[in-house]
Amino acid sequence: MKPIVKQKINTAYGTLEYAKSGEGLPAVILINGGSGPVEGWYKVYPPLAEEVTIFAYNRFGVGGSDKPTSPQHGVAIVSSLRQLLQEAALRPPYILVGHSLGGLYANLFARRYPEEIAGVVLLESSHPKDLAINETQPGWIRAINRLFQKLDTLSPHKKWNETHFVEETVKQIEQAGPFPAVPLVVVSGGKKPPMMPEHAYQLRTANQLDFLQLSQQSQHIQAPQSGHFPQMSEPDVVVQAVRQCISKVGYH
Repeated sequence: MKPIVKQKINTAYGTLEYAKSGEGLPAVILINGGSGPVEGWYKVYPPLAEEVTIFAYNRFGVGGSDKPTSPQHGVAIVSSLRQLLQEAALRPPYILVGHSLGGLYANLFARRYPEEIAGVVLLESSHPKDLAINETQPGWIRAINRLFQKLDTLSPHKKWNETHFVEETVKQIEQAGPFPAVPLVVVSGGKKPPMMPEHAYQLRTANQLDFLQLSQQSQHIQAPQSGHFPQMSEPDVVVQAVRQCISKVGYH
């Protein structure tokens, strides 16, 4: 497959690294999971670029983007992404594709700027209710997570990492406006991730189905052979999900 060609652009928030290919509307915006790089889309980016404008980027602290210098909660991330899209001359409306933690940002973006959204694909997306799953983890796992968070605060940049502001991002989603009346495709892996306890997996599965309540134009697609990264294990399923969203939007 062709490598993803990246470039950089300056914004009021700092320099961000991104990739843009293809032609056609609406533009499809790929939003990485937590600390994930653009390269994580390498199996779905090329085929989509043959059909539509495709855009991916590295958030602050990832790849060639600047290190973060302020809290990376949802509003900060959505605001910087929105300006990046404007600087890259990508006009709305967009189809947002959010993987894992990136799904929270897609959810927030859609609520804050509904007039700029044509459709949303939530790919193994984090759900606001997933925070409760962490409380079901064994005490020693929670203690280790707290230790890593404290160590991160000793770094001038890691203390601003998005993973430290997930609770704030969830609150921002709850305080934002309603999810827009646009096509929504929810893609969930059909296999339990190896390290996830069964009860946690069942809770998360229920949360995935809860996403369908966000829109009357929602659809659930399962990637039966995948865990948390369908874009790697079943890229064809993810490409088809984006195509489904595009077809519902009515541009093609």
